[in-house]
Amino acid sequence: MILSLRRPSLALTFCGLSFLCPFIACADRITLGAEASWMEQSMRFWTFEDSSLRIIVCGSLLMGLNCGLMGAYVVTRRLSMFGDTLSHAVLPGIAVGFVFTQSRDDWGLLIGATLSGFVGVSVISLLKRATKLKEDGAMALVLSTFYALGICLITHLQKGTDGGSSGLETYLFGQLAGLSTRDLQPMVICLVLLVLCFASLRKELLVCGFDPAYARSLGLPVDLLQFLIWILLAFCIVSALQIIGVVLVSALLIIPAATASLITHKMNRTLILSGLIGSLAGVIGCFVSFLGQGIPAGSVIVLCSTTLFLTVLFLSPVSGLLPKWLSSRKKSRRIRLENTLKACYQVLEDKSFEEDFFDQSSLARRRRKSVAEIEGEVDALIRKGYATTRPRSTAQRHDLPSETILSLTPSGWELACRIIRNHRLWELYLTNQASYSSDHVHDDAEKIEHLIGERTVRQLERILSHPQLDPHGKLIPSQTDIDRGWVSPRN
Repeated sequence: MILSLRRPSLALTFCGLSFLCPFIACADRITLGAEASWMEQSMRFWTFEDSSLRIIVCGSLLMGLNCGLMGAYVVTRRLSMFGDTLSHAVLPGIAVGFVFTQSRDDWGLLIGATLSGFVGVSVISLLKRATKLKEDGAMALVLSTFYALGICLITHLQKGTDGGSSGLETYLFGQLAGLSTRDLQPMVICLVLLVLCFASLRKELLVCGFDPAYARSLGLPVDLLQFLIWILLAFCIVSALQIIGVVLVSALLIIPAATASLITHKMNRTLILSGLIGSLAGVIGCFVSFLGQGIPAGSVIVLCSTTLFLTVLFLSPVSGLLPKWLSSRKKSRRIRLENTLKACYQVLEDKSFEEDFFDQSSLARRRRKSVAEIEGEVDALIRKGYATTRPRSTAQRHDLPSETILSLTPSGWELACRIIRNHRLWELYLTNQASYSSDHVHDDAEKIEHLIGERTVRQLERILSHPQLDPHGKLIPSQTDIDRGWVSPRN
């Protein structure tokens, strides 16, 4: 998605920035008055006392909403690179539209940018059909060429004698501070078109986007609907250029939708969340730029949307990296605890269950760890209430070394028996039903013993006719053994 900006085929995009050094100083910092403390500036922003500030906030809100809604279809239909290409392909049309209208506040610029975008799309389609060039190569070629051409045209106009061309470079980086009521009109129209289109053609667009062949079999006009998406995408991009510019508009198309896709996989919810996230990023970006000194609003808006993306990526309860990491750690601790309990059972089994206690050294040998390494696992057993320590006098009476002597509690014995039962039932199932060799079933059983639930265990017992011994001749604890606690082994 956003990483497409790093592709080598787009190097020319950034080479063109060398022509724009005189323009960067004109980037769109929002300043509405004398310097004041951040608290005063904050109160001034959120009270919306300035009419120009209200226009700026409305513009950012509309732009974020439009790009968020449109971006949901761009991302879900894997058109991220296409949106990036189209956003750069409109630049020559802006320059040509200005040549004909001699005004940067005229609808002619929007028409020129839209036509330029469609020329770029047509070239991509032609290259795909007439050459062996793949789609991504064709898009990269069109993006670089059209963007370089647009930079050359705008640079030429800036150096011309016509002073009216000053300010045309704002379409490269955006100029939110110079937004007027007239600039809001295209964004309002775009929002109305997006809502009407997505509401009336929701099912058709979904079918055509995810399975075009099936859509054609239903008689849907797939090509026409694809063309409609291109029109809406082009109009959305062009209407946002005044605020965020050609360079960054593709980012605002992609990031809010990518953020929403981390939260939900339903298209309707993705549309709503993407629009809300885009709007939120726009308003927060305005606020940060308003407080900052010399911070371009367009760049801040993109950074705010990226911050929201990273926040969801790390903290989302469903798919966040942090909850997943915590869940993984919790699962690892549980598995380690269960493996320790299983080893405790095996130590007692090695003694033919003649005693209900064992020393820490025996457990360490069974776990193939040192006594120092096993101390943490023993402490975990005691904290969880699965084991208790015995007095040293017990060890002396039974000729055991003077060290920690452990005994399983009823709950520890129950869980140990369940893990052993899961392991040995699965080994027997693989041996009898899947024709595994008995010496090849241990590793699979080591993994599955922590995952299968009680219902699955009951099914295995019925399938295997309630067996008593595993493939190696060892006892499989029954539910009766688990329920009645510590017992001597069955004969």
